Amino acid sequence: MSIRIGNAPCSWGVEFADDARNPAWETVLDECARAGYKGIELGPVGFMPEDPSLLGDALARRDLELIGGVVFRPFHDPAAWDDVMNGAVRTCKALVAHGARNLVLIDSISPRRASTAGRPGEAEQMDAAEWASYRERIGAIARMGAEEYGLTVGIHAHAGGFMDFEPELERLLCEIDADTLKICFDTGHHSYAGFDPVAFMMRHMDRISYMHFKDIDPLVKARVVAERTDFYDACGQGIFCNLGQGDVDFEAVRKVLLDNGFEGWCTVEQDCDPTLDVRPMDDALANRKYLESIGFR
Repeated sequence: MSIRIGNAPCSWGVEFADDARNPAWETVLDECARAGYKGIELGPVGFMPEDPSLLGDALARRDLELIGGVVFRPFHDPAAWDDVMNGAVRTCKALVAHGARNLVLIDSISPRRASTAGRPGEAEQMDAAEWASYRERIGAIARMGAEEYGLTVGIHAHAGGFMDFEPELERLLCEIDADTLKICFDTGHHSYAGFDPVAFMMRHMDRISYMHFKDIDPLVKARVVAERTDFYDACGQGIFCNLGQGDVDFEAVRKVLLDNGFEGWCTVEQDCDPTLDVRPMDDALANRKYLESIGFR
């Protein structure tokens, strides 16, 4: 298998399954296919049909493959464990039903960390007991995905959560076995956090199983970090620009992937605000053409 490029519902502004602002799931599939992609992520479980025959037929009609799915839930909150488990089990079942391989775990935004996105030196840290409990919750879902469902499970750092900055990610990688937990590496979130995505990839390609491609507008990043802007407001301000227009060096990203024999999916995720006057399919098409221009096919 070579490197394959997909897209995700978040590029159409879909962050939560029950958001009334979401476009229709059929529209997302239609536009993803029309923009030339052959794969798409599940999005938040419940956004697309959980009836395997219904979604399977819809994917097949558009010549789309399901790539993977994200559990974006509050792993940092022990009281939310039932919610985390519900999202994880439903996502695992959906992925297995459609032959997808990539289960992605993301700690959702915490009020304790939201204002320090991009500010690693100021961010509140968990104490030893809280971290141990947090690590065990992530590990439990990772083991379930890998052992019970046969999926490849990757941890994904995300602005505003407790798995945001490079030292936290590297600490977790040291404490959970590589056979259980790999990395879904997001170029944009790593830059948002204030670190060099290419340098991290060069150190950890042996652990990266799946990629999310995002780019970051450096001017917007500087402003929202300085003003402690909420993550979703930052999305509305265009922090995630089209690929090739921001501070992520995608030619260097491609070289690291090729030099290390990476095979599999790299998924474009250009989070946007669905209430704004945006044309997601235009961005999806522009992003695909940019990636083709630098050698991705």
